[in-house]
Amino acid sequence: MKHINIIGIRRGTTFSPNHIGNDEAIFLLTMEALKKEGYSVHIYSEEAFMQIESFPAELYIVSMAREKQVVKKLQLLEKKGALVVNSGFGVENCFRTNMTKLLIANQIPYPKSIIVSTECKDERLFNEFPQPGVWIKRGDFHAIHKEDVTFVSSREEGLDILREYALRGIPDAVISKHLVGDLVKFYGVRGTDFFFWFYPYEHNHHKYAHYENINGKLVYNTFDEQQLKAFAVAAAEVLNVCIFGGDAIIDPQGNIHIIDLNDWPSFAPCREVAATAIARLLTHTFQKTLDGIIASEK
Repeated sequence: MKHINIIGIRRGTTFSPNHIGNDEAIFLLTMEALKKEGYSVHIYSEEAFMQIESFPAELYIVSMAREKQVVKKLQLLEKKGALVVNSGFGVENCFRTNMTKLLIANQIPYPKSIIVSTECKDERLFNEFPQPGVWIKRGDFHAIHKEDVTFVSSREEGLDILREYALRGIPDAVISKHLVGDLVKFYGVRGTDFFFWFYPYEHNHHKYAHYENINGKLVYNTFDEQQLKAFAVAAAEVLNVCIFGGDAIIDPQGNIHIIDLNDWPSFAPCREVAATAIARLLTHTFQKTLDGIIASEK
């Protein structure tokens, strides 16, 4: 049997707002699990990975990278036959504007949203949404700063945020209806039976604490947990990510809306079990690919 060498790419600290240690921990646990399975693992930072100029013909990459240049390099390698988890194309699909378009187009329950240029100055943008306000989210990437996902309660505030985005070089924004209900966070690994959800405010697990003041206190609306899993997995499939997490709102009627989905989150409340599931997914994926290569060579 051929030996598999794996390149592992850490996530840059810029892309782990308030979760640097958690993101590093799940990554290293996964790498250790792969080593125990007998794989050779070589770990790089995003910056160090960009300096590599030549790669073997059979290339296996496990990546938490989000820096846009790294994502583009991964996509080029994938086009040449590299196996990358999560796919660079999937990571790009999780950028907010891309995610919004894909989830809506594929009938994933998602808040009513519009995508606008940050140069837009038309106050009528906010006429389509009822009070108490709307969410404005940077469209070109994930949230890095707390202003990247902002609740606004007036047209003036909304236009100010769009101007601030434009000054930061952010070209577009997603404006989404505010949904009243309980916020839940979920984690999943496609191709395994692993799925975990919880109420983040019960565990003080959230990027930006001020969101709770807007979402309101938990009332524990009743909902179908299997439906949450089905919606989350369907969203991950649409976005082409295998290792994923996200957020959903459960309204008083028990309706579920996915409001965010990300590639390879921290899995902090369930890290040990998640690392085992991720390693299981990767082992299966690598072996399946290797078996195909061996069969083609016979």
